[in-house]
Amino acid sequence: MASRRKITLDRRKVVEKILKDRGDILLVTGLGAPTWDAAAVGDHPNNFYLWGGMGGAVLTGLGLALAQPKRRVLVITGDGEMLMGVGGLATVAVQKPSNLAICIMDNQRYGETGMQETHTEHGVDLAAMAAGAGFQKYSTVYNNRELAEAIPVLYSEQGPVFVDVKVTDAPQPMTLPPRDGPMLKHRFRENLLGHV
Repeated sequence: MASRRKITLDRRKVVEKILKDRGDILLVTGLGAPTWDAAAVGDHPNNFYLWGGMGGAVLTGLGLALAQPKRRVLVITGDGEMLMGVGGLATVAVQKPSNLAICIMDNQRYGETGMQETHTEHGVDLAAMAAGAGFQKYSTVYNNRELAEAIPVLYSEQGPVFVDVKVTDAPQPMTLPPRDGPMLKHRFRENLLGHV
């Protein structure tokens, strides 16, 4: 059962800290708030935004990590999406991509459908689920000290890595990246592979 520690971290500031020194990391963002937060930090050709397909961010990141084993892949998604695609944790753990890190912005709410409580509000522990699936590196972050310790893990520890960051459900201004799916796909592909 997850602890009931006080949640104080601001989601947008957390994503900003995580992406501050991102280098050439390949980023997959989940539906809604994770995409807006990454766009607020700055649109980047190495960002692959998922505008739809809730539950697919982790497996998209897995496919990318397996296809690009020499590149670090970071997935930032929400607790609602992770709960929808929780079976993906088992697939990631079995595949063991050393270059994949998964970071959950866990506000304990379904932010895109009306802020209903997710199961993490009631004690479901996503980091424990990752551990149960077979992840060797997993943690839950509640404060800035723990976040500062977790960021280097996301970037450099042998994966797969799973970090669940508990953030408040305070609303954030919406910052939308481009919404043209084919353009985003082609931009990402060309930036990654060159003109083919």
